[in-house]
Amino acid sequence: MPLKRTMVYADADDLAVLKAAAARSDVSEAEIIRNAIHLAAQRVRRRSEPLRLRRFASGDPSLAERVDEFLADDFGGGHQERS
Repeated sequence: MPLKRTMVYADADDLAVLKAAAARSDVSEAEIIRNAIHLAAQRVRRRSEPLRLRRFASGDPSLAERVDEFLADDFGGGHQERS
């Protein structure tokens, strides 16, 4: 992907931490900044997209009322394992 140049203003303390981290990790300051921008963009993108939750119809109208029973079975609530 081609890179584009931009200018940002940053706190002097943050820049000092960035410079030290780059020196310790043998990674350029620019690479650290690019990674941070990428992570921020991904987080914003995920928050702006609607959740894609799958839905299903069990056909059992009492399923929601019996959720504790199913959880107890799966998490060792004293019931025998299913075969």
